Amino acid sequence: MNVRSKRLALCFLSVVLFVALPAIAGSDKGVAAYGSDYARAYKELRPLAEQGNAAAQKSLGWMYENGLGVPQDDVEALKWYRKAAEQGYADGQNTLGWMYEHGRGLPQDEAEAVQWYRKAAEQGFAMAQYNLGVMYDNGRGVPQDYVEAAQWYRKAAEQGYADAQYNLGWMYANGRGVPQDYAEAAQWYRKAAEQEHVDAQNNLGWMYANGQGVPRDDAEAAQWYRKAAEQGDAVAQFNLGVMYANGEGVSQDDAEAVQWYRKAAEQGNATAQNNLGWMYASGRGVPQDDAEAVHWYRKAAEQGDADAQYNLGFRYANGQGVSRDYVEAAMWYRRSAQQGDADAQVNLGVMYEKGQGVPQDDAEAVWWYRLAAEQGNAVAQFNLGVMYENGRGVPQEYAEAVKWWHRAAEQGVAVAQTNLGVTYANGRGVPQDDVEAVKWYRKAAEQGVAPAQYNLGWMYALGRGVARDHAEAEKWYRKAAEQGDAAAQFGLCVMYMGGRGMPLDDAEAVKWCRLAAGQGEAAAQNNLGWIYANGRGVSRDDAEAAKWYRKAAEQGAAAAQYNLGRMYESGQGVDEDQVLAYALYNLAAADNSFKEKKLLADRDRLGKALSRAEVLEGQALTRELAKPGNFAKVLALRMTSADRKGAR
Repeated sequence: MNVRSKRLALCFLSVVLFVALPAIAGSDKGVAAYGSDYARAYKELRPLAEQGNAAAQKSLGWMYENGLGVPQDDVEALKWYRKAAEQGYADGQNTLGWMYEHGRGLPQDEAEAVQWYRKAAEQGFAMAQYNLGVMYDNGRGVPQDYVEAAQWYRKAAEQGYADAQYNLGWMYANGRGVPQDYAEAAQWYRKAAEQEHVDAQNNLGWMYANGQGVPRDDAEAAQWYRKAAEQGDAVAQFNLGVMYANGEGVSQDDAEAVQWYRKAAEQGNATAQNNLGWMYASGRGVPQDDAEAVHWYRKAAEQGDADAQYNLGFRYANGQGVSRDYVEAAMWYRRSAQQGDADAQVNLGVMYEKGQGVPQDDAEAVWWYRLAAEQGNAVAQFNLGVMYENGRGVPQEYAEAVKWWHRAAEQGVAVAQTNLGVTYANGRGVPQDDVEAVKWYRKAAEQGVAPAQYNLGWMYALGRGVARDHAEAEKWYRKAAEQGDAAAQFGLCVMYMGGRGMPLDDAEAVKWCRLAAGQGEAAAQNNLGWIYANGRGVSRDDAEAAKWYRKAAEQGAAAAQYNLGRMYESGQGVDEDQVLAYALYNLAAADNSFKEKKLLADRDRLGKALSRAEVLEGQALTRELAKPGNFAKVLALRMTSADRKGAR
């Protein structure tokens, strides 16, 4: 049996933005003092710059770099920055370093950038200290050195520089250049967050949500996420959506969750796009809309989000929101599977096993099942066990099947528990052990699996692995029978007919036997034939008896073949046909598991009564009846024959 995994819900997990910020050039206070009157700023700053005023030189450079009141001109900007820097003006040195780092107005030269950042940093200029930390952090212009990076971040952070406080917090959170210390990380994130640093606000929220460095506090987490989200940060918007979806730190509110997911999704956040798709798929916070779900899944999937790729594949496989397309489904499952998504791996395995959207290939199916199974995916473990049981894509090996079923069963997969019970009951791949069989049947039965309930009832009925207990057998048979399990329905029929653990009740026996027989249960069909032949709980009706014997006999039930033969021999419920009766006796006798003592005696007696030609005809008829799918056809032809009677 193959089970297709379906992810009904995504893991709503907050995401921390663990990214160190880059070097920055800053702004210019001198120019800012003039507001937007750049013409006046230029008129007043230019003479001062030409007189050697370093601050004015730096401000004039800023105007040229940004095209404020003058044509944008990086070369001219560089000239004025250099003049200020060469006078030892820290702000000018920092900005000149930034021009070298980014190749603005001259060829990029990170080593030269470091030199100028260092000059400014050693004067205590916080922005330069931060920028120098970034260069060490990333190994740009200097050998990478996290310890040195952390030292420069600290110098700037202690001056209140928010970007440095954030990066220092990140270093503590990740143990880069400093011992890992979540409490210290939270402290520095808080300092930056209180200055409205959006990434710090998001990360501080994450630390509260996960209880890292601070006591877990979902309300506090939501507060910090909200601050960052309201500044437009997509990750924080996603995280706040998660809080609303799960009712963590805020009142559960799917509509509010959708609002925040949408804000993040519209900024291109793939995780938010996936979750927004899931909200549409589930009708949570929005009207259920499969097409809209697919729209958002696709956006995320095309960005490489493995969950979205899985979800989009599932939609194509099931024709939800799109036309069913197994080729497209397999493509998206593969993309997700190649990123290690276990659910996608197992579903891709199913597609290879069934040849849906890909060429049928059991070995390829096994390969994908194994990848997922080794990640602990219970469905894949079960499916891999089935492949070993049947020798599909791998050599048949019951012990290996049992190994994988054990793993799935221990995770609560009921079909695996049922199969494990069967293997212990039959001693296939494990030593035969009825007690162990009962244990696994019970686990599956308590999950409502009808075949396991029937099997557990059967163990109680026979006293295998447990003390014989007809009342307990009846209880489990009934649970399975009420779910429509034909074998269990027949089991109840037998118990009512035999008065095992309950009063004799022919009417109840007939009810359950008829239900099972109607589902094609051969033993029940044979039993129902016997009921009509003997008038137990119904009026005697030989034709009805023959009808049910025939249905069971067509399925290869030897007892029914024998009973039908007796009807043909005696002409009860059917036209008498001695040759056909002889053929049916032969057919039943070929089944070594059928131990009815009278069968051979009846066959031999009838054989002696038939002519040599009739015996040969009966033997030929036996061979025709035994051919797969030929039974009903042979009987139909026999009924239209003009001469169907044998000797009496």
